[in-house]
Amino acid sequence: MDEKKIIFSGAQPSGKMTLGNYLGAIKNWTDLQNDYDCFFSVVDLHAITVPQEAKVLRENAKKLLAQYIACGLDPEKNTIFIQSHVKEHLELMWILNTMTYMGELSRMTQFKDKSQKSEANLNAGLFTYPVLMAADILLYQTDLVPVGDDQKQHLELARDLANRFNNRYSPTFKIPEGYFPKGGARVMSLQEPTKKMSKSDKNENAFILLEDDPDTIRRKIKKCVTDSEGVVRYSNEQPGIKNLLEIYSSLSGKSIDDIVGMYEGKGYGIFKEDTAEVIVNTIEPIREKYLYLLNNKDYLENIYSEGAKKAEAKARKTLRKVYKKVGFLERKY
Repeated sequence: MDEKKIIFSGAQPSGKMTLGNYLGAIKNWTDLQNDYDCFFSVVDLHAITVPQEAKVLRENAKKLLAQYIACGLDPEKNTIFIQSHVKEHLELMWILNTMTYMGELSRMTQFKDKSQKSEANLNAGLFTYPVLMAADILLYQTDLVPVGDDQKQHLELARDLANRFNNRYSPTFKIPEGYFPKGGARVMSLQEPTKKMSKSDKNENAFILLEDDPDTIRRKIKKCVTDSEGVVRYSNEQPGIKNLLEIYSSLSGKSIDDIVGMYEGKGYGIFKEDTAEVIVNTIEPIREKYLYLLNNKDYLENIYSEGAKKAEAKARKTLRKVYKKVGFLERKY
């Protein structure tokens, strides 16, 4: 029987996950767990490139772990772990740092954007975190990495570094490919539907959180920006309605054409109400399980402890090969 291909992905522990995060990533991850050997990480090392309050960061890591599981990631089928609990990530990063060119990192779009916005926190971690991301991926001999448009550059760096190491020494790393799930939704802001939904938006009505209660969800959908046409139609000229149609379709499984047909001759009011209920029907069970898990500290600790053991065993095999090829003496203790 052929071995399953390996997938690696991770998210930073911000404490908040939006409907956009769910439809754009997590929902797709749950579809992968039966067919792939999946490693899903809470990447807390990446989070500290901006100042964090220690207590809040710890709580946010637990919250993200609970949301992973509440959304349907099965700890029995996947390796779910906290990034900082597997020290091999940082050890491989150092090796890869010595093979990464300054020019490569300076061309990273996200670094350029962040450096233009603020020089106050322009630390070395912001500059080199793509190397840590490459280490995250290569440690597990990853075949596929679910990526969005904003992460393609980072995947390309991981591929370049894998090839560079393999050519300098000998074949060691798999060359990872991007995984682009079919039907992955790009959820837009409810207040500015030409922009991607973001939890950092200053307007709380612009996004829906997985921990929002039903009344909050209904209120946000009722207030979402549409247009004055009054016709439910899938058109770039009506970005607000287009966004709601894509959300409705992704959560209900109905085609957009079928949904448009359902609301022919009807106004936006009933369409918004029904869209809100489709969202509530998906999110409320997730929210209830999430709150239950947060109150089961021992269970969560067991999940991330066992996950770290499994991840470390896989990562250690790769790092031993790397250390030997680089020329480090083998540890005898």
